Amino acid sequence: MSDESISAAPQRPETHSRDVSLPNGVALALRWAGVTDPGRKRENNQDAFLASYPMFIVADGMGGHIGGEIASQSVVNRLTALAEAGEIQPSGIDEALALAVADIADHPETTDEGTGTTLTGIYIDTDEDVPSVVAMNVGDSRVYLQRGDQLMQVTTDHSLVQELVAAGRLSEEEAETHPYSNVITRAVGPTERVSPDYVRIDIQQGDRYVICSDGLTKELTDYGILHFLHEHADPGDATAAMMAAALENGGRDNVSIVIVDVLSFDGPASE
Repeated sequence: MSDESISAAPQRPETHSRDVSLPNGVALALRWAGVTDPGRKRENNQDAFLASYPMFIVADGMGGHIGGEIASQSVVNRLTALAEAGEIQPSGIDEALALAVADIADHPETTDEGTGTTLTGIYIDTDEDVPSVVAMNVGDSRVYLQRGDQLMQVTTDHSLVQELVAAGRLSEEEAETHPYSNVITRAVGPTERVSPDYVRIDIQQGDRYVICSDGLTKELTDYGILHFLHEHADPGDATAAMMAAALENGGRDNVSIVIVDVLSFDGPASE
């Protein structure tokens, strides 16, 4: 067997943690890890991700040459600046995405009309009396929540096949192998302003969030994702195991995975 046919196993990403003391006597402890890989079929990695409290996101770029890479990184850069500035609100995210759209449009390497990127992820909203997780998405990258023994897809894909499923014209099983399964209906692109869909979720101790590009869900079923969450309590181990399985199953696209665990959550103190 030649050296070229031997693919190196993905490295285990570092696990990070954060203990957060919030108003009203609320204490929150999080642990997370993130990883990205170009996969087995692509030369470039057009995915980008951010994994740093209080925001955790994945962006899956698309476009000719390096256009997708520029698009996804533009979104991550603008949202990183927003997160570092402090307060995160949907209005601020919308403005950051508008700036990212301008960055994409102004870049000399993004002349392809198909240039753009998905966006999905979560942030911790501490502005209310009781903190919550807010999930967001544009495109077909996904946020999953494991709560107890159940794995739930929190976000709804902005894709042609999802619209067909919602209309009753396609089953979930048929959607997985549909020839237009990669056609998305909303993206952060160079020509128009876009706003994500948002879902607010109560925080519960033991919750685990999986944020991923479709490079993972093309290769692993929801059952497979849940299996690796059950097998690996540490998010660094879980992301590494999922990545290895996705690559072993074909790695047909860039793969990005961020896992965020709620280690503990003590709600507001009673008066």
